[in-house]
Order: sequence, then structure tokens, then C-alpha cells
Amino acid sequence: MALTESRKEKNTRTAAVPPRRRTVRRLTRPDPASRSRGGQRFMLLGLVLAGGYSLFPVYWLMIAATKDRVGLYQSNGLWFSGWHLWDNLQQVFTYDGGIFLRWTANSFLYAGVGSLGGTLIALATGYGLARFDFPGRGAVFACVVGSFLIPIALLTLPLYLLFSAIGLVDTPWAMLIPCLINPFSVYLAKVYTEATVPFELLEAARIDGAGEVRIFFSIVLRMMTTGGATVFLLAFVNTWNAFFLPLTVLRGEENWTLNLGLYNWTGKRLESGVDVTSLVLTGALLSIIPMAIMMVAMRRYWRTGVTLGALK
Repeated sequence: MALTESRKEKNTRTAAVPPRRRTVRRLTRPDPASRSRGGQRFMLLGLVLAGGYSLFPVYWLMIAATKDRVGLYQSNGLWFSGWHLWDNLQQVFTYDGGIFLRWTANSFLYAGVGSLGGTLIALATGYGLARFDFPGRGAVFACVVGSFLIPIALLTLPLYLLFSAIGLVDTPWAMLIPCLINPFSVYLAKVYTEATVPFELLEAARIDGAGEVRIFFSIVLRMMTTGGATVFLLAFVNTWNAFFLPLTVLRGEENWTLNLGLYNWTGKRLESGVDVTSLVLTGALLSIIPMAIMMVAMRRYWRTGVTLGALK
């Protein structure tokens, strides 16, 4: 009886104690709007840093091109010190018999003609890989993609030996022929053809009696204007900025490019003791103007082409 009463008392005490409330912690999720704003700020910061990193050398070059020899070495490198741009331009165009204009014409010849021919070949090759089924197409495309892994500098010596054997060294052909073949341009043309040239249109043209050459020049090229402009622009910039290839295959200064000529002026400064640094900087500033104009003039073409290639 005593044991039973003690159990009853224990049960009544337990029942008298109120149950503990469990506190439920709710995990607060971040607001999607605030998370989106944070991501946009991070992207904006990255773009600003990348833009500043890319434009800072151009800014310094513009400042340095306005200085004379004394101001170039004794003044603040990030700000103006006098205005001698017109004097520097006059000296650039008249120094060494006005050879700078000859180098500019050579650069336009190599970059313009070579890029135009290379663009036409790349569009034709990309169109053939995209819209024609032939034995070995996969192997050919694999070779095109695999050639991306080969550095261009690695091919310079074989090209020099080949051109030397057939007598093309120190001629414009030594620069024009390598510009005609660009694997990346072929790949970009193939991707753009697959996205913009439908099979049905080609079949309709064949039913109407059009040949393959006429289809390519009358239909395909017109539909690939955006992709062709992108390929041409990339090839032009690549050829304009080339240095190692012209250094190897061009000997006489009459056939040099702008980059090679400005490099030669730097060598003359070291050999003769004549300071032509201001002329080199002014010439370098002039050398980027054609590319800047072309990028701005063709921006609606290359932006669409690069975006399409990225999406593909």
C-alpha cells in the first residue's frame, strides 16, 4: 500500500509540472532580390577592374605620346607635361625618310588582303563541314579542332624553311599565305552555318537548278554576313598584331609591318644612342587607331557573332 501511494504521489507531481515548450528555429532564407543585387554588384566590380586593367596601358600611352624626351623621363608618368603631340607626329612621319607610312601600308596590305582571303576560305570550309556529308568529315573536323593546341610560334620555323625553299622569303606572300588558313575561323564559320543556314533552303535552291557554287556565293554568303564580319575582324586584329612571323620571314625594312618597324627603332636607339622613345610611343599610339575604328564600326556584327558562337 505504501508503495502504491508513493507511485501515485510521484505521478501527481509529474502531472503538475507543465511540459516544456520546444522552440522551433526557422531558417531565414536570403531575399532573392538582395542576392541578385549582390551578384550584380560583384559582376559590375569585376567588369570595372577588368576594364581598368585593359585601358590603363592605353591611357598611359596616350599621355606619353604628348610628351617630349625631357618630359617623358622627368615628369609624372600618369599626367600631362606640356603638349608636344603634333611635333611627335611630324617626326614620326618624317623620320628615316618617312618609312613609317610604308610600314603602315604594308600592315594594311597583309591584314586586309590576308584577312579577306582567309575569311572567304574559312566560310567555305565551315559551310562544307556543316552542310555536306562526306567520308572523313569527322576526322577533318577533329584535325581542325586539334590544331588549336599547336602554338603558332611552333609553325614559324617550318614556314620559314618552306618559303626559303621556294623563294618566298622577304616577299609579301610570306605574310599573306599563312593568313589564309585559320583553324579557329573555320570552327567559328561551321558553328555559324549550323545556326543560320537551314537544309530546306539549300534543297529548294538545288531543286530550282542552282549549282553549289552559286548557292554558296548567292545565298550562303549573304546569310553569313554577321559571322563573316566576326571572322574577318578577328583575323585582321591577329594579323595586324603579328610580330614573330614577320620577324622571321621579312628581312628588308621595305616589307616590314608596323610592329616590326617600331621594334627596329628601339634597336636603333640602343645601337646609335639616339633617343627615339617618344617616336616609338607615338607610333604605337597610331598603330592602335585602325583597330579601334574597325571595332567600333563593326560592333553590331562581331557582338552578334561572338554571342551566337558562345551560345552554340
